[in-house]
Amino acid sequence: MTESILVTGATGTLGRVVAERLLAGGHRVNVLSRRSAPSGTPYRWHTGDLHTGAGVDAAVAGVNAIVHCATTMRRGGDEAATRRLVDAVRRSGSPRLVYISIVGIDRVPFRYYRAKLAAERLIEESGLPWTILRTTQFHDLIVAFSAVQRRLPVTFALRRVRFQPIDVREVADRLATLAVDEPAGRVADMGGPEVREEREFARLYLRAVGRRRPVVPVRLPGGLGRAYRDGAHLTPEHAVGTITFEEFLRSRYS
Repeated sequence: MTESILVTGATGTLGRVVAERLLAGGHRVNVLSRRSAPSGTPYRWHTGDLHTGAGVDAAVAGVNAIVHCATTMRRGGDEAATRRLVDAVRRSGSPRLVYISIVGIDRVPFRYYRAKLAAERLIEESGLPWTILRTTQFHDLIVAFSAVQRRLPVTFALRRVRFQPIDVREVADRLATLAVDEPAGRVADMGGPEVREEREFARLYLRAVGRRRPVVPVRLPGGLGRAYRDGAHLTPEHAVGTITFEEFLRSRYS
């Protein structure tokens, strides 16, 4: 059945792919973005801002479901944005609300994670029909850790910290399915297919882009470092992703 579905953050790494998947599935896709609509967009475009509330009421009006992918690193940003979204959704009715979150946000003492956890709680207590999916980090983020250091003579990687990256396309497929399913509450986590130390991922990235430089391990101090070294952000029991980091690199850099 064709539905009208809103994707927040639809110009971001994940939201863009979710919108594509929903459109390919025959749904009417609405997007909410701070950017103006590009020429020839196939979506019903709403220019607005979850942090000010501008344009949000118009974006949520009349939709059957919302996939909330918008996120920010600003202090408390995800909590404030989600509160504005929930308030607008209540005024419009009760469409299903699907939220993408992160494995370990209740165990890793990171400011951004605290805001994500607060956003989860707002949704859970909203009285709206909801689904929350937590995943491990995307391959794109693991690449970014090394790519941002491209002008340095060495590449730094966190010592004794492992990651379990997952491909954004697999997460988008799951979210597109959840968007049309009945609300399911907190669903099973999604983790990538392999757990490796960050220095291994850094070496794979450098090899893929043809750079030769040392990978230097650095220790992340404090409670944040302990949580990462203990694997609080991992979910090896839910290693449902199938696209490995090396396969991702080949698809991007070959």
